[in-house]
Amino acid sequence: MSFISLNFVTLFVCTFLLYYTLPPKYRKAILLLSSCIFIGYYHIAFLIIALLISLATFFLGKWVGQSKHEKDAKRIYISGLCFLITGWLAFRYANLLPGVHWLFPLGISFYTFQALSYLTEIYWKEEEPEENLADFMIYMLFFMKFLSGPIERARDMLPQLKSGKPVAYPSIVYGMKLIVVGLIKKLILADYISPYIDGIFNSIHTASGVQLLMACLLYPVELYGDFSGYTDIALGGACMLGFKLSPNFNRPFIAQTTAEFWRRWHMSLSFWVKDYLYLPLSSGMRRWGQWGVFLSLSLTFAGLGAWHGAGWNYIIYGLIQGLIIFYEMKTATIRNKIKNWIGNPLFTTLSILRTYLLFAFSLIFFRLESVSDALYYIRNISFSTHASWKEVSIGIPDHNCIVAGSALVLILVVLL
Repeated sequence: MSFISLNFVTLFVCTFLLYYTLPPKYRKAILLLSSCIFIGYYHIAFLIIALLISLATFFLGKWVGQSKHEKDAKRIYISGLCFLITGWLAFRYANLLPGVHWLFPLGISFYTFQALSYLTEIYWKEEEPEENLADFMIYMLFFMKFLSGPIERARDMLPQLKSGKPVAYPSIVYGMKLIVVGLIKKLILADYISPYIDGIFNSIHTASGVQLLMACLLYPVELYGDFSGYTDIALGGACMLGFKLSPNFNRPFIAQTTAEFWRRWHMSLSFWVKDYLYLPLSSGMRRWGQWGVFLSLSLTFAGLGAWHGAGWNYIIYGLIQGLIIFYEMKTATIRNKIKNWIGNPLFTTLSILRTYLLFAFSLIFFRLESVSDALYYIRNISFSTHASWKEVSIGIPDHNCIVAGSALVLILVVLL
């Protein structure tokens, strides 16, 4: 049930009307029922798996929190982590085995990460176990964030479920505005250029060098419009129901370094990875000095790549991010000297371009299905054409260029 579908619009409108016309005591039941319908619409197995993982996490959290001895709490916590991670890995990578074709459950990566953070916070004694099962199930399954996030922390969402505050009219209006912005990003920016970019990536062996170059340069824009547009719709719909979800994007294309880029791109995932993977790893490897930092970054971003998909191309995509960030850390002094030499405006512009180009380059491994295809793509990028320079448009009609370009300017200059 895509957000851009009549089925979802019908579900959301019904949820919205029931949410505000029925007595407030029924609101949680409405949210939980709507979430179950949203998940089960794809496949009943997806709903069953999500319910089982959510219930298991709820009771594991209570057992960890109620354990009187540290050893018992640690044993239950480790068992819970193994259960969640093993389940996620089984669904993610089972289809690589000969003769095995499993369905990858809808949203499992996102609610598994929520479950892992919830158990970890309780084990670290930074959060108390949730006592209300209905609240916890809505936190795990809330349909506006279920499909592709954002990844919510329990401490951010559960208090909102318990507050019982009436939803202010300005919140509903703001939510509508966010949905409109999301639709512009998705339908007018991403969807206008995606068929032509996909066409180049799907025919790399027949595309010219300049077509490969342009597809590489435009793909981050398509990805941003699609994912950020989805996020705005999710945040806007949640806002209309009285919930403030975590932002996922904050003008990522003005980032001057890759480290800053990841503080602005898919922020809920970036901060999750930093808090629960990078910081524990770097703390444990502190005695190794710079090699410890390098290894921590490599493992963190390799894991980030593996989270996106099953394949070495995704791991290489992640490793590229980690290597660039380590390089930026090592060359900070040199870059500051260059900044003082050429001046801040020019340095800022060049830094933004460098960051964008490096991200676009790394996405070649993300977008293509194999490492060999990615390497072929990189080797054949050039300014050469087969027939004429019209190939630089990669087949995008002038009308689409004008509309998508106007949408991009609107997003970057006016809306942001």
